[in-house]
Amino acid sequence: MDTLTRMRAFVDVVEAEGYSAAARKIGRSKALLSKYVRELEDELGVLLLNRTTRQFSLTQTGHEYYRKVIEILREIDSLSESIRDATGDIRGRIKLSAPRSFADAAPGRSLIDFAIEHPDIELDIHLDDRFVDMVEDGFDLAIRITRLDDSSLIARKLAPFSVPLVASPELIERVGMPERPEDLQNLPCIIDTNSRYRNNWRFLDGEGGTTTVAVNGRLEVNSPLAVCAAAKAGLGFALLPEFVATAEVEAGHLMRLFDDRLTDGAGIYAVYPHRRYLPAKVRTLVDYLAHWLKNNCGGDR
Repeated sequence: MDTLTRMRAFVDVVEAEGYSAAARKIGRSKALLSKYVRELEDELGVLLLNRTTRQFSLTQTGHEYYRKVIEILREIDSLSESIRDATGDIRGRIKLSAPRSFADAAPGRSLIDFAIEHPDIELDIHLDDRFVDMVEDGFDLAIRITRLDDSSLIARKLAPFSVPLVASPELIERVGMPERPEDLQNLPCIIDTNSRYRNNWRFLDGEGGTTTVAVNGRLEVNSPLAVCAAAKAGLGFALLPEFVATAEVEAGHLMRLFDDRLTDGAGIYAVYPHRRYLPAKVRTLVDYLAHWLKNNCGGDR
């Protein structure tokens, strides 16, 4: 048995967080995976995994080995893919990270449509509203909704992104229409705890700068969809991603306020680690997302 096969078995076990889960995922027996990892440890002369009946964990050495070995395997896979690229054969597995708000709202359909149109590509989608460490966690690609300033990554802007202020007509009738963003300090607001600014909402000040308004409310939640539902119910003013708010605004359930005071510069980005070679399967997905968002969400502006 060659070292490369043992290395792949080790990575499969680590990423599945256990032998049984890895065996089910890749269709090999738990005993065989255990054998491969044990042989790898014997070859290296170190313990990579702590083995107990109830817990799975990497040793410190195992953690460092995993970080390095996934880069080696990626380079090997990329080399194979570069050969396949020459024949136009686009296939393989893409490990993708995306925010829940992206996948649960209209743009999430782009991933489903891609899977339908590219049956030879496997999508391993992980939904998480935190920023993952792409190298550490072994991701090929991440969708990020932010102002991007991490120079250690390569990024392509897929679509512009704004977060309008919204409120239900019933709430406006009950508490009145605020005349300026600063009035929100004395009005009920709904806090999306995923936002980097949480309850310190930023607006343009009309003089080329920005101003921060400290807001409060009875509801804090880490889901834009839950914030949207609460805003429709009249529980408060809310900042919502545009792709979540648009349908509700068009249906008359929510109203937009202070559009001329919205900050800009954010976007929906496809992000991937620096590599000598970008696999064709990843490039194909990025191109597809840019095209889909442009046609369906006004992206790539």
